[in-house]
Amino acid sequence: MYKVQLKEAYFWPNDDEVLIDTTVGNLLRDIATSYPSQVAFVDIDEDGSATQQWTYRELLKDSEELAFALSTRFVKGDKVVVWAPNIPEWILMEYACGLAGLILVTANPSFQSQELTYVLEQSRAKGLFLISEFRGNPMAEIAKEATKNNKTITEITDLRDKKKLHQHGEKNPDLPEIFPEDPVQIQYTSGTTGFPKGAILSHTGLINNARLFCNRKKVSSSSVWSNFMPLFHTAGCATGTLGCLQAACKMLLIKKFDAKIFAKLIEEQGVTTCFAVPTMLFALLEELEKTPRDVSSLEVISTGGAPVPPELVRRVRESLGCHLLTAFGQTEHSPMISLNPLESTLEQIIETAGQPLPHTEVSIRAVENNQMVPVDCVGEICARSYGIMLRYNDNEGATSAAIDPDGWLHTGDLGTIDKDGFIRVTGRIKDMIIKGGENYFPAEIEATLIMNPDIIQVSVVGLPDHKWGEIIAAFFISNSTVNIKNLRDHCRKNLSPQKTPSTWVRVLEFPLTASGKIQKFSLREKYLEGNYGEKLEF
Repeated sequence: MYKVQLKEAYFWPNDDEVLIDTTVGNLLRDIATSYPSQVAFVDIDEDGSATQQWTYRELLKDSEELAFALSTRFVKGDKVVVWAPNIPEWILMEYACGLAGLILVTANPSFQSQELTYVLEQSRAKGLFLISEFRGNPMAEIAKEATKNNKTITEITDLRDKKKLHQHGEKNPDLPEIFPEDPVQIQYTSGTTGFPKGAILSHTGLINNARLFCNRKKVSSSSVWSNFMPLFHTAGCATGTLGCLQAACKMLLIKKFDAKIFAKLIEEQGVTTCFAVPTMLFALLEELEKTPRDVSSLEVISTGGAPVPPELVRRVRESLGCHLLTAFGQTEHSPMISLNPLESTLEQIIETAGQPLPHTEVSIRAVENNQMVPVDCVGEICARSYGIMLRYNDNEGATSAAIDPDGWLHTGDLGTIDKDGFIRVTGRIKDMIIKGGENYFPAEIEATLIMNPDIIQVSVVGLPDHKWGEIIAAFFISNSTVNIKNLRDHCRKNLSPQKTPSTWVRVLEFPLTASGKIQKFSLREKYLEGNYGEKLEF
């Protein structure tokens, strides 16, 4: 933990840890040389059984073989889309692309034709690598529809067809010279408030961000990381995969989060760490209440992407006996900006997203004029570091709006930083509700409602209103019979009266992004269509 006494809302870039200047491919070579027999990752089947594993020596061998094959069909800088769940071939493609100088474009395996078409066309990808079907989604059929008018795709390959995947094309097999500052991935933003943009990320950004994040979590070669975060998201393929690589630890590759399977793996595989969104942790706790297991191997869990209820922090500590550390990040920052240190107090973990990672500057700027605000004052959270994206793909306007001339990434998130350097996220600029000419920030209301024991999950959005412009609506999940009057009184007790929602809607589930965040624009649209949730009256 950094001992600071800030006098303004600015946290300087601490250089107590070194930045490494390397590429994904060279990093893999270095780790494979130093830890050849160490297990790199284990493929976990949907029933929780281990099916196949790779040592770091084997991982390098298979990745290099695939890289040489790809180099005969593509050239450095070509973009290839990997459209698949968490399978071993995804990991091999990640490293092979890094070795061959290709730019891996990630895609959610639940995509339908329109979504896949957008990613393929917006990225101008040359190749599409997929599996034929996943959880009922006919991916091969969708790919045919999405590519029928595509002019840039030269290859569509099933990842499970090893012969075709490793086939050699007409070019000579030759791996190009690759530099740390070169692009290595395009990650499409999660799209909580609008259509996704493709953030181009570098070797330097992804490698160092993953390492510094894992160092703060104290991940080591003896750690066992359960990676069920989707590989098409930075939390899965960067923070998890590249973090495990640099720690030289074992990663369990899990296709999709399932609380029952996760509990089983903790006991049988000795899981020590993971990254999980709050809904996953609540599910794990409920599963362990039904079927107790030995979870004593757990050391530290990191979480983020949604408000973290105080109850969750306490229950994780009491029931799982491990640290729970809250984080804050953004795809455009490779992705992590801050994380609570292990020494953080319970209050800091509940209320903040921790201190900035090493080599990351953070400042809080007034939305109106971009001037730095005082400590503990709300403004836009801005970051500047090695981890900022190179640019948005083919979108100069959005790039200029996100990164100012001084190199600051404007996250679009509102928050504060206290004198001790801990960041509090209070809302999103784009989520702002304008009611009667006054600005209201949903995260503030959500943080209040999540404190109510009847509320499991909540999302606050603005709904159109002819009188006020917008009104405040609270959508929530609850296990109990909810008394709306009690919820209103709870809000009134903790917030100004005008911040109390006027519309209350109980839902069974939320529309989620791939990373587990509530997709607010979709939530709003579903409700306005008239067939979503149960509106509750006083």
